[in-house]
Amino acid sequence: MTQAAKVPAGTPRETFELVDVTLRDAHQCLWSTRMTTAMMTPILEAIDHAGYGYVNILGGAVFDVCVRYLHENPWERVGLLCERLATPCDGLTRGQSLYTFELFPDDVIALNSEALARRGIKVLTVYDALNDNRNIESSVKSGREAGMKINAMVTYTLSPVHTDAYYVERVKELVALRTDFISVKDPTGLLTPARGRTLFPALVAAAGGIPLKLHSHCQSGLAPAVYEVAMASGFRYGYTAVEPLANGASLPATEEIDDKARALGLRTGIDRGALREVSGYFDWLCEREGKPHGKVAAYDPALYEHQVPGGMISNLKSQLETMGMAARLPEILEEAAQVRQDLGYPILVSPFAQYIITQAVLNVVQGERYKTIPDEVRKYAMGYYGKLAAKPADAFWERANIKPEEIVTARPGEHLAPGLPRLRRALGKSASDEDLLLHAFYDEALLKSLRNPVPECRFRTSPLHELLGYLGARADIGYARVRFAGTEMTIRI
Repeated sequence: MTQAAKVPAGTPRETFELVDVTLRDAHQCLWSTRMTTAMMTPILEAIDHAGYGYVNILGGAVFDVCVRYLHENPWERVGLLCERLATPCDGLTRGQSLYTFELFPDDVIALNSEALARRGIKVLTVYDALNDNRNIESSVKSGREAGMKINAMVTYTLSPVHTDAYYVERVKELVALRTDFISVKDPTGLLTPARGRTLFPALVAAAGGIPLKLHSHCQSGLAPAVYEVAMASGFRYGYTAVEPLANGASLPATEEIDDKARALGLRTGIDRGALREVSGYFDWLCEREGKPHGKVAAYDPALYEHQVPGGMISNLKSQLETMGMAARLPEILEEAAQVRQDLGYPILVSPFAQYIITQAVLNVVQGERYKTIPDEVRKYAMGYYGKLAAKPADAFWERANIKPEEIVTARPGEHLAPGLPRLRRALGKSASDEDLLLHAFYDEALLKSLRNPVPECRFRTSPLHELLGYLGARADIGYARVRFAGTEMTIRI
């Protein structure tokens, strides 16, 4: 334990509750969001017994991957998990963008909040990738009206303009919106214990009694130590994942943060017996599905220069290998750092992480900086997505040829016409709210596969059941010798 990680005498709370991200952010980071509903349901009862304060089950990538790749109806997943879990469920959206990279009008935002609440979401977590809190106003208002608690996030990054004072101002804006919780979202794991010692107490003071949560990834390897500082500073919650799907690009392990909280004299409510059952299941699931376990990341100082999230680096490596450009990854990451500086230090989180990397690749491949500028990058610089943290560099402005009259200063949602009247005319009166929303987000061709029935889900399991099911599915195994509870048996398949 570090010297700073001590809860001050007289601290007015004795608990540090944990929010589980195993069913959302953990597999998003480590498995490219490919965990199916059927993989989740057998262990839900044990997750309920583990003692989490909340379970985060939904995010932008989860919703999107359900539709595009898993061909599952995301509304059905949300409803099933909320129905089966007694622990309150948390759903995350990207403010005015909800689940995709596109901006949506306020009436679509409001209907989405109503649909989530009807399906059983108790906490609506919302953030804006630019920390322009005008972009979450619609979600906060409609989420509260729908009966959900509101958890608003400020997204952390490093730059000359992202000072402690900058984050204090963002938190004060969230206080004015009367949110129920405020979270610090650190998507790349850039927080350090030293920065936490100055930033966290200032945010706790600015929050004025609203509970704070920490959501920090482990890409630098420092997140567990940062959580200690958060606990000592008065944060009330921390996001964690069960150990097999923790660490690396994911979040800290529940087991480790529970240990640190206990050492500080704080109660988490975690039942370690139930947690072992959950860990055992996901450890087995990694093996059965051929998916990676989370591993503790080695400290990499280059991360603090390029700031690219681990999942995006993995995807970039794969794409460069396909193009025969794998050797140029260091050059592209170095260029990404320069592009980010030139564009006024956007935070490398969706969608701006993708925009920065695309621009960096174009600069490197074409051998000339900003010879080609994608439309999305120009729209960002014009303020279409929200207020920039800093003005882009003059060199970029010159190449982008953006005229003063093209600059957008209004709240992004204000220049979007209502979307529901058009959808209702196109789909007819019989269309459900959820169908309207799916058609707002996606083309009809993508939605056709969602009409297929979802594979049958099981809601109970055991180690023996999993073993027998695995053996029965293997065509290359004729028999197996099993030793279980002191008894040895031979099973012919």
